[in-house]
Amino acid sequence: MSPRRSYDQYCSAARALDAVGDRWTLLIVRELLAGPRRYTDLHADLPGVSTDVLASRLKDMERDGLTTRRRMPPPGAVYVYELTGRGRELLPVLQALGEWGAPLLAERRPTDAVRAHWFALPLLRALEGFGEGVVQVRLDEGEFYVHVGAGDGSGDGPVYGEGPAPVTADARLSLDTETCTSLGRGELTLLDAIRAHRVAVAGEGPLAKALREP
Repeated sequence: MSPRRSYDQYCSAARALDAVGDRWTLLIVRELLAGPRRYTDLHADLPGVSTDVLASRLKDMERDGLTTRRRMPPPGAVYVYELTGRGRELLPVLQALGEWGAPLLAERRPTDAVRAHWFALPLLRALEGFGEGVVQVRLDEGEFYVHVGAGDGSGDGPVYGEGPAPVTADARLSLDTETCTSLGRGELTLLDAIRAHRVAVAGEGPLAKALREP
């Protein structure tokens, strides 16, 4: 295990960066907010990271109390990584960082990788104030779901997930990537996007009805 590097400054921001300032660490947290993930899954959804760097970051994060590693019971019997409570507390940090960086999302570059679930955290922020529940989202790149009401990172379950939700969704949203990017950049509110028919809402639960209100 690599020795822990430090800024050696008696400052809370410096101490935080000692733990999460290395490249890839916060993006690993982003992936693990979806729940326990296998090493191979993490590597697949972090294009550009080397196997050595990913393994090193995961060891450092376990040492710093951000993640744990456990073996799943049979028939899976594979090792997975998951966030601790301390690691989950980074959710609002990631959301704030994403909001700050949203203006940098200009035209997508040819070299840019994209995964549908990378839009989960900014969309979760856009859904704040509409109630609680599970929202299924369909984008051009694929599907994911978010747990609205998990925005403070204090719960135990996943904040979002890839593919169809394991339970009946309280609301279902269909939109394109451009609209989702505009929501993340603050150029468009979710209600305005719905009124402009850029977001289609389906479902009869309270959350879906709140989203359809004029």
